[in-house]
Amino acid sequence: MNQEPRTIQEQLTRLKNKGMVFNDERIATSYLARISYFRLKYYWVDMIDVTTGDFIEGTNFNTVIDRYEFDKKLRNILFGAIEVLEVGLRTKFITTLSLATNTGLWYLDGSLFDNQHFHSNLVLDMKNEFDRNSDPFVRKYISDHPHWNKTSFGGDNPDAWMIFETATFGTLSKMYKNLKNQSPLKSQIANEFGLYSARELSSWLEAISVLRNIIAHHSRIWYKIFSKKPTNINRHRDCWMLADMTEHQRKRAFGVISCLIYLCNAITSNNTIKNEIKDLFAAYPTIPVFMIGFTREWEKNPIWR
Repeated sequence: MNQEPRTIQEQLTRLKNKGMVFNDERIATSYLARISYFRLKYYWVDMIDVTTGDFIEGTNFNTVIDRYEFDKKLRNILFGAIEVLEVGLRTKFITTLSLATNTGLWYLDGSLFDNQHFHSNLVLDMKNEFDRNSDPFVRKYISDHPHWNKTSFGGDNPDAWMIFETATFGTLSKMYKNLKNQSPLKSQIANEFGLYSARELSSWLEAISVLRNIIAHHSRIWYKIFSKKPTNINRHRDCWMLADMTEHQRKRAFGVISCLIYLCNAITSNNTIKNEIKDLFAAYPTIPVFMIGFTREWEKNPIWR
């Protein structure tokens, strides 16, 4: 049966009865009033004695809040990193395909892609995203082109460098994955990111797309098992080396964050993402970062040195 709802005071009392320690109940009440009990519970999941269901002795609400704030700040750093990657990926994608085909309408050409049905649906999704966008350049294009049609390939179509400005990261990832596997253009883009396999870049982009969606919806990274795990790579550029990751690291945040940094380094080597994350770790020295996959002497991994 569904549980009955509890007041903030009842939530506080329940935590106290289970052994949670509170230094200041007014502060705890303030947090519970603006951050739901259900949202916070995954930050204390490892503090519960599995035999009794109560908290381990000495479990403090301040520790839970530290973890929550740490997770929020980490997500903010990663969102900035994803912006670097998203803009860079869009640019490399547009430039490579536009110059190779000598047209800005290459994205309409189904012969460049493996799955024709998937390609058609993806293009129509892009056109719908474009049509819904309120940016002035979009509204001006639609106003100036009476034959614009969001429901078909026909009529007026904006060039790639215009329509891709409104495409989501997930759309970019899917369109890259659907490029024909034997296409040298697909390999060229992967190589520009320091990878020798398009399959590896596709895997990484899929994992980062999941991360982006988590962050965009203000969900947690803490104690999260990712539905998409980035593949380990066989060969890599010496200046962006990434050692093999363990299965635990790949399914937790460490794997996708490491791949994100690797790809951002390919776009701009003087980015500060890694140092920002290390500074955050230093600001929260008691946070058990192994909960997000930072295990096995992670600082010795070449990408983090």
